[in-house]
Order: sequence, then C-alpha cells, then structure tokens
Amino acid sequence: MSDILDQLQEAVIIGEPDQARELAAQTLQSGIEPLRTIEEALHPGMQIVGDRYECGDYFIPDLVMAAEAMKAAMGVLEPELSARHEKRQVLGTVVIGTVEGDIHEIGKSLVATMLGAAGFDVHDLGVDVTAADFVREVQQANANVVGLSALLTTTMLNQEAVIEALKEAGIRDRVKVVIGGAPASPDWAQTIGADAYAENANEAVAVVKQLLGV
Repeated sequence: MSDILDQLQEAVIIGEPDQARELAAQTLQSGIEPLRTIEEALHPGMQIVGDRYECGDYFIPDLVMAAEAMKAAMGVLEPELSARHEKRQVLGTVVIGTVEGDIHEIGKSLVATMLGAAGFDVHDLGVDVTAADFVREVQQANANVVGLSALLTTTMLNQEAVIEALKEAGIRDRVKVVIGGAPASPDWAQTIGADAYAENANEAVAVVKQLLGV
C-alpha cells in the first residue's frame, strides 16, 4: 500500500475528517484509482474502527468521528467514480431507519455508515419513519435488507408494524429484517418475526453479511 493510502487509513481510524478529505484528494492527484483507495484504505480503516469498538477500546464518539472522516473522503472520491462510470462492488441494498414515533438517530446512523463502508448500498430514511415509508423505499430501491431501529419501549412495537406492512405488501419474503436498539433483543426479534437482532454497528455488519451469505 502506498504511503498516502496508509495515511488515509490512519486518518479514518483516528477520526480526522479534514485530513481524510485532503488525503483522498492527494490519492486522485497521484493517479491512484478511487476504487483502490476505497478498498485498500477506507474499508479496512473502518473495519479496524469497528473491531476496536467491539473490544472496548473505542466508544461511540470514536465511531462518530471515524464515520465523519469516512464520509469526508467519500465526498471527494464519489464524484470521480461517477465521472469514470465506475461503481463500488455492492454486497446488497439496505433500507434503514428509526421507526415511527422515535427520533433517536446516532445508533442508526452508525449502523448505516458501517454498512456503507462494508460495501452495501444504504438508503437511510432518517428518524420517525412510518411503516408505509419503509415499504415504499424497499420497493423503489429493490432492497434485500431492512434495518429497524427503536430506542424506546413504546416505539419498539412499530418494528413489528413494519414487518406486518411488508407482509401486507407481499414483499416480506424477499427482504431480511434486522432490528436493533436499547429495548430490542434476540427474543423480541423472534417474537415479531424479524430475521435477526444486532446489538451494535459492527455486529449489524456481520449479521447482514451472514443473512445474505456474502
């Protein structure tokens, strides 16, 4: 790996958006293909961040800053990818959001960022998302995974509502449903008919990969 790619990976790991943006620009100036930069610097950098979070060396603020650094670098690389008519390898399409009535965002956003960094096409619907909006986006994006976040015991019931809406629309069998959030659990996932539960962003990536066999 070139020195620039090493430095860019480190900028992501330590969460330095400005440095990541500048280094991403330098990779292009040096003639390094954007796909190579993503695959050899950004993806492994975020993987290291996720591993450190999982083992307790990193905390949510560290994840947030790393995600910002990743986004900053991608903001430089994505236009070049489009200009070259190149696309990243997409492992699957994920529609994610915080369910209706709930406006908690940090956990859901981290999951979305980590999935994007891992190679998934992520459609983040934000917070307070209705069941109808989830169904509509799944249909439009031809998604094969739905991520449902809820941070309140009063709103976790809407995770079940989304699953029922997917059934009513006749598309439940074509998507895998993963739930998360403080009140959720593997038992709750089983109760409402979800395919899996993920406790954190790193686990979510592993779970989605396992469900899709990628």
